[in-house]
Amino acid sequence: MIRNQWYAVLESKEVPKSKLIGVTRLGEKLVFWRDKNGEIVCLRDKCAHRGAALSIGKLCDNRDKIECPFHGLRYDSLGQCTLIPANGKNTPVPEQFKVISYPTTEKHDFVWLWWGEIQAEYPPVPFFQDIDKKFSYKTHTELWPVHYSRAIENQLDVVHLPFVHHNTIGRGNQTLVHGPLVEPSKDGNEFKFWVYNQKDDGNTRNLKPEEFTDDMKVFHLHFKFPHIWQNYLGDKVRIFIAFVPIDQNHTKFYMRFYQKFLRIPILKSFINWLANKFNIIILHQDRNVVLTQQPTKTQLKMGEKLFQGDNPILYYRRRREELLPNNN
Repeated sequence: MIRNQWYAVLESKEVPKSKLIGVTRLGEKLVFWRDKNGEIVCLRDKCAHRGAALSIGKLCDNRDKIECPFHGLRYDSLGQCTLIPANGKNTPVPEQFKVISYPTTEKHDFVWLWWGEIQAEYPPVPFFQDIDKKFSYKTHTELWPVHYSRAIENQLDVVHLPFVHHNTIGRGNQTLVHGPLVEPSKDGNEFKFWVYNQKDDGNTRNLKPEEFTDDMKVFHLHFKFPHIWQNYLGDKVRIFIAFVPIDQNHTKFYMRFYQKFLRIPILKSFINWLANKFNIIILHQDRNVVLTQQPTKTQLKMGEKLFQGDNPILYYRRRREELLPNNN
C-alpha cells in the first residue's frame, strides 16, 4: 500500500456510538469506536499482552478507553495501556504496554485513516471538491478477491466498454478509441482523462492523445491517489468509487451514485436507488472479467503488452511506482 496517505476505510454510519467495530483494512486488523465527543478512534486490534482482539472487548470510562476481553487491560485513544488489573490500580503501567493508534478524521460521510508516519500537520483529505453538499447519494458496497490496484485499473480502462458492457453502457459497437487524453495535476497525484470512441469503418485512424479535440471532451473520468475515482457525467451527476484495500488479495468497493438534479425527497431517494441498481449491473459485468485476470495485483512491469488505449492505466502504474519506493 502507498504510505503517508489518507484512505477512506469505512462510511461514517458504520461506526455507531457505544459499539466497537473490528475490521481488516490495509492488511491490518483494526478496531474503531467513537469517544464521548463522538470522535473516531482507531487502534490496532491486538492487545499488547497476549494478542487478543480488542474489538470483542468493551468500552469503558465514558467511552474514552477500551478494555481487553482476555485480562482486562485498558487502553486510551492513543493506544497507551492505563491499567493492568492483575497488578492493581496503584501500580504504574510500563510504557511498552502500548498498541499502535492511527490518526482518523471524518469527511464526506467517510472515516479516513492516515496510513504512514505521524505528521506535525496532515495534508487535506483527498476528495473531489466539485461534489458539494447539494448532492445526494446512494451507496453500494461489495467485496472483490483482488488487489485494489487491479480493481482501480478496471475503472481506468476505456477500451473494454463495447465488449464487457455490450448490452449496457457499451452499446453501439464503438470499438475505435481516440486518445485517451490524460491530464495529470501539477503534483501528479490525480489525473483526469477523456476518451472518444466510435464505430470502426475500416478507414478512420484512431487519433493520438495530442490530436484530441475539445468537441471530443463529452465527459471525463477523474482519479485521485491513493484510491478514489469518479465518472464525471455532468455538473449534476457523478458515479464515485472508493477502492478500499482490505489486504493484498481483497478490495471493498464503496460505490456511490451522486446527483443534484432532483431535490424532492421521495423522488430523490427513488432515482438514487434506481441508478445505483443499474450501476451494480455494470459493476458485476466488470467483475465477471476482472476476477479472471492474473495476477490479482498489478505493477509497472509485469509482462503485459499495452497499447495506446491503455494510457490512463500506464500513467497510474508509473505514478504508483513512484509513490512506492519499496515496490509494495
